[in-house]
Amino acid sequence: MEKSIIYNGQAVYYTISGQGNPVVFIHGLAEDATIWNGQADFLSSGFQLIIPDLPGSGRSPLPEQVSMEGLAGAVKAVLDAEGIEQAVLIGHSMGGYVMLAFAELYPQRVKALGLFHSTSYADGEEKKAARRRNIEFIATHGSHAFLKQATPGLFSEDSKREHPEKIAELIRRYKDFNPRSLMAYNEAMLQRPDRRQVLSAAPYPVLFIIGKHDGAIPLQQSLEQSHLPDTGFIYVLEKSGHMGMLEETGKGNEALKKFLQDVYIA
Repeated sequence: MEKSIIYNGQAVYYTISGQGNPVVFIHGLAEDATIWNGQADFLSSGFQLIIPDLPGSGRSPLPEQVSMEGLAGAVKAVLDAEGIEQAVLIGHSMGGYVMLAFAELYPQRVKALGLFHSTSYADGEEKKAARRRNIEFIATHGSHAFLKQATPGLFSEDSKREHPEKIAELIRRYKDFNPRSLMAYNEAMLQRPDRRQVLSAAPYPVLFIIGKHDGAIPLQQSLEQSHLPDTGFIYVLEKSGHMGMLEETGKGNEALKKFLQDVYIA
C-alpha cells in the first residue's frame, strides 16, 4: 500500500506491506523505496515492512535543508503516523547514516539495527574530497552522467562480468534522479559526525551485512565496527560489492530473515 504524510510542510511517501512485527528499510544515495523490492517480496509474509522514499528521493520532494538528522526525523514521522512505537531499522549505505542518526536521536524507538553496506565512521578527508568532486560533477553534467560513471564501481567484478544487466537497469531506473538531491545528500554525508558511539552503547542487537568486495565501505572497516556493539551479527556476502541486495539477493534475504526472527523471538 502506498501512503504519504506531511513532514515539515512537505509530503513524505512510503509503502507499507505485510503483517507482523515492524521493520523499516531505508534506501541509500540515488535510490528510492523500490531498491528494496526483492527484500519486500521475500519478507512481507512474516513482517510488516515500512519503506519510505526519503525526502528528495522518489516521490518525496527535496526540502530546503538536508541533513542526516532531518531525514531521520522524516522516518520517525512515518512511524508516528503508523502508531509504531518501536521497530527494527535496516539501512543501505546513506540509509545507514540516516538510521544511525535516528538511533542517536530516538533510541527508545529502536528494536534493532541493520547496517547493509554502511558504516558508523565519519568521512575522512579523502572521502570528503571525493564527495565535493561528486557535487561539482553533478552540477556540471547532471544525474545521468554521474550514475553512468559511479554505478559500475558499486558492483563486484563478478557481478559486472556475470550480471551487467543489473547495472544497466539501475542506471536506467534512476537516470532522472533530481540532481539537486544528489548534491544535497553528498553535502549532508560529508558533514555527518562519527557515530561509532551509537553502536558501542547499543542495548539491542546490530546486524552487519558486508560486501567482501565493497569499494565504498572497506571490508576492514566493516569488520572493525562489527565488534563495537555487545551483540553483533556479521554476514559477509562473498561475491558482492556495495549492492548486495541486488548482487546476492537470496543470501542477503536469508541473513535478514534469520536476524529478524532472532530479534523478535528474543
